[in-house]
Amino acid sequence: MKNNIKEEQQFQPQKQEFLFEGINYKILLIGIGVIVLGFILMSGGGSDNPNVFNEEIFSFRRIRLAPTAVLIGFGITIYSIFKKTK
Repeated sequence: MKNNIKEEQQFQPQKQEFLFEGINYKILLIGIGVIVLGFILMSGGGSDNPNVFNEEIFSFRRIRLAPTAVLIGFGITIYSIFKKTK
């Protein structure tokens, strides 16, 4: 009788479990999106002519807003990793 129970347990397929819940993956994707948005905001502002200086590179968007968005995105991503469910 004990042998039959052990054999049945061996042949049962293992259920694959994910490391995180679905909400963790959603929050992670939101964080990655905010990081990408920050890098998009940071791009541009260069000059076509290397001998001409363009003041646009020091705009509020590139100096304050974009790095803040990237840091917030990293914070959201870290939160999604540490968030416990159930």
